[in-house]
This record gives sequence, structure tokens and C-alpha cells, in this order.
Amino acid sequence: MTFEQEWVELREAAKRTAMQIDSIPADGGGGGGGGEYDLVVNRDDLGAIGNDAYDLLGRLAKEGDIARSSTFDAATALTNGNFVSGSAVLKVHDFWQTHLKTLLDSCAQISNHLDYSKAQHAKDEAKIGGDLQRISVLTEYMK
Repeated sequence: MTFEQEWVELREAAKRTAMQIDSIPADGGGGGGGGEYDLVVNRDDLGAIGNDAYDLLGRLAKEGDIARSSTFDAATALTNGNFVSGSAVLKVHDFWQTHLKTLLDSCAQISNHLDYSKAQHAKDEAKIGGDLQRISVLTEYMK
């Protein structure tokens, strides 16, 4: 095979690759195969989930702490009254507080991450749009 023949084949392969990149497969799927597992999330979806997580965080912070002081007081009173169950009630109190804090932290993290993701996605879209516009202008100039 001569250099010229090889060069023509490589150029044709590059054109086919470019056309594949610019098109959508006939089965409607994108990179991962069958399409049923493709992830599609809209900004409105992210906002709704983040808002729900923020609302849950507020409610949990208020309503999840209602019984804390009375549970602790009951544990103290039982322990001072020489009841064995006082230490068990204190363990329940501590267990609840630990898990409530974990749940509050998780809700805050979800809310903050989705807010960040939504804002970052908007910035990325604006940058990509600007880049594509500059490429388009350069392409027209190069013709």
C-alpha cells in the first residue's frame, strides 16, 4: 500500500468517525448501550430534589429535636432513682441524636450539592455555547 492510498483511507475513517460523533444512534441510545439506563436529569428536577432536601432539613431540625430534652431528663431521673432503665433510656437518647445529626448532615449535603450542580451546569452550558460560537465564527473565517 502506498502512502497516498493509506492517507486516503485514514481521511475517510476520520470522516466516518466525525459523522458518528455528530449523529444519534438509530436505537436512540447514547454511549451506554440499550438506552434504558441512560441518565437524563433536567435542571427543574435537580431544583425540586434540592428543595425537598432543604425542606426536610428544616423540618427535621425542628421536629426531630422535640423529644431530646424530655428524653434526657427522663434518663437522668431514672438513673438518679436507681433504675437500671435510666442508662438504657440515655442510650436511646444518644442513639437518636447521632442518627438525627447524620440525617441532617445528609439532607444538607444533598441540598447543597444539587444547588451547586445546577449552578455549575448553567455555567458549563454558557461556556460551551460561547466556545461553539467562537468555533463557528472561526470556521466561517477559514472558508
